[in-house]
Amino acid sequence: MLTVLTRAFRVPELRRKLLFTLGLIGLFRLGQIMPAPGVDVVAVRECVGSASGGLFDMAQMLSGGAMLQLSVFALGVMPYITASILMQLFAVLVPRLDALRKEGQRGQAKITQYTRYVTVGLSLLNAGTVVALARAGQLLPGCSRPLLRDDGLLTVTVIVLTMVAGACVVMWLGELITDRGIGNGMSLLMFTQVVAVFPSYMSKIFVMSPVSFVVMLVAGLFLVAAVVFVEQAQRRIPVQYAKRMVGRRMYAGTSTYIPLKVNLAGIVPVIFTSSLLYLPTLASPLLGDEAGAWVTRNLASGTHPLYMTVYVLMIVAFAYFYVSITFNPVEVADGMRRFGGFVPGIRPGRPTAEYLAYVSSRLTASGALYLGVLALLPLVAFAILRDPGTQQNFPFGGTSVLIMVGVGLDTVKQIEAQLQQRNYEGFLK
Repeated sequence: MLTVLTRAFRVPELRRKLLFTLGLIGLFRLGQIMPAPGVDVVAVRECVGSASGGLFDMAQMLSGGAMLQLSVFALGVMPYITASILMQLFAVLVPRLDALRKEGQRGQAKITQYTRYVTVGLSLLNAGTVVALARAGQLLPGCSRPLLRDDGLLTVTVIVLTMVAGACVVMWLGELITDRGIGNGMSLLMFTQVVAVFPSYMSKIFVMSPVSFVVMLVAGLFLVAAVVFVEQAQRRIPVQYAKRMVGRRMYAGTSTYIPLKVNLAGIVPVIFTSSLLYLPTLASPLLGDEAGAWVTRNLASGTHPLYMTVYVLMIVAFAYFYVSITFNPVEVADGMRRFGGFVPGIRPGRPTAEYLAYVSSRLTASGALYLGVLALLPLVAFAILRDPGTQQNFPFGGTSVLIMVGVGLDTVKQIEAQLQQRNYEGFLK
């Protein structure tokens, strides 16, 4: 593998793409550790080092430790990811967006522009909420020191605008990586955020309990292997194309297949569910004493049965909903019929669409159950583990493992595809 990686760096074009991607990732991490103007860095470091909890750890993981440190890139990629998911949902509800989606490259460019506008709006909302909580002393649990040097309107406005500008720069970096680098830019930046917090979590676990560290490491390796196995699994539906005449040439029939992954929804249901469950806890200080206490007691801790139940049910529901808007059996069946394709034993047209809907429904049931179990594993581990320090620093969450495995596999496939175009053996061989 190292030999092939060396060959990849010997290809000038591929080497430039890899170095360009690594350089932008390094710039992204620099922005995540650079504090915003007006933030008391010493107070933030002390409070972050002593704070812990389910909501705290979730925010740390999803932002790479940047949000709670009030850095320039504190919001990370989450505003853009959320905006992209919302635009996909709106494309089903808004006819104008659905028409743009079907216009090809021109329509997709327009949707991308709308996604950027939504990202700016979400960034402004998220930055305002985070700074307001920091100003009120409610951002970090158990922190009594003021996190801002000055809580005046001018300072707060500057910090909010800095975070919004940072989110726009992160969006630009992700698009640059996608266009001129290797892999999907926003996915790689999210992968960087998740991986960035692993060394600190693992070192804390090792210091607290070496036995727990070894057990968790072995369990994490098995979990990653299982996720890789499921993410690579697919149902291949055979498709046969009949002979057809194009102009004066006769094209022979070919056999191919439609690859349907077991996890058709990917990681979107887990991210969207985590974001929605994060909102009530984030807004709990604004709900009043009684409602805020109920939210903190039942939804802030991942070990509560109500939280686990709602978490799994929402993941399953969003998995079915997301697959229904991203995979259209009628369009696939119509496309096959236009080019003379058919599934052996199934009539073209409506019967093929019904068959594809039946198969995708069965796969979605398995994929949704898989996502629910994977997301529930760390929550169950929180409840079983006796060491509170291990609970607070449990790194192998369902979201983090899915992001690492999914983005890692996709990036490796792209590198291997570019190597195979140049007659090399590949990245994994």
